[in-house]
Amino acid sequence: MEFTTRKAGKGVIIVEVPLEELDASNAPDFKAGLLPLLEKRTKVVLDLSRLDFVDSSGLGAFLSCLKTMRSQEGMLVFGGVSRNVRNVLELVHMYKLVDYFDTVDEAVVRLAQ
Repeated sequence: MEFTTRKAGKGVIIVEVPLEELDASNAPDFKAGLLPLLEKRTKVVLDLSRLDFVDSSGLGAFLSCLKTMRSQEGMLVFGGVSRNVRNVLELVHMYKLVDYFDTVDEAVVRLAQ
């Protein structure tokens, strides 16, 4: 799986997630493609603008990414979170682990502080 990245200033990197659904069928590829991009990064915004569905496997992939970022004392936030994805994140209390925002710009502002 290929991801597009771009710089957003003050060391923030935006990683665009190219999926509409993150589930058991693609979560392993998602992790395999994303984890190398997170190495040696300290401020990453996952752009979830295209994502409209996530299941437990997708949540597990998100947790792996969070663990990687925390192990290197970095921060990961989600931007462009749709209502459907937000509902799942809130259902499982992900707000205790990761900040997420309606827009990518809001997420960038959070990390640029």
